[in-house]
Amino acid sequence: MKDPRAPHHSHARGGPLHGGHTTRRSLLVAGGAALGVAACARGPQFPEVTGAGPGDPVVALADVPVGGGYEVSLDGRAVLVTQPSAGTVAAFDAECPHAGCTVRATDVGLACPCHGSAFDPATGAVLQGPATEPLTAIGVAVQGADVVLT
Repeated sequence: MKDPRAPHHSHARGGPLHGGHTTRRSLLVAGGAALGVAACARGPQFPEVTGAGPGDPVVALADVPVGGGYEVSLDGRAVLVTQPSAGTVAAFDAECPHAGCTVRATDVGLACPCHGSAFDPATGAVLQGPATEPLTAIGVAVQGADVVLT
């Protein structure tokens, strides 16, 4: 007599650990999980600026899109430099205050790829959670053709 608790499908215990076949679904789930962990754990690689202090350039203003942002690493810390309107700049630590993932500059603003938090490119304020705290501001200003630290 067949055990009523036994799987009804021959592939129910599939996958290499169970002696069956790997399914497309298991590969997609595993691949998606790996990409999510990689994005949150290590973060993206940004152009590096080292040893910058007040008055030192971070990026050329022309490289920061109006209404968008530019991603840079300042002495190993991921930073987002934004230009909310022509000639107006702001900068923020790219670490998401929710879970520490790296916030990215996207076509629609500043967004955390891990849990979907969104931030205002002008102020760093939370536009959409789960984050409840704003991004940490970094002092920058326009000096000539450059964005410099203040």
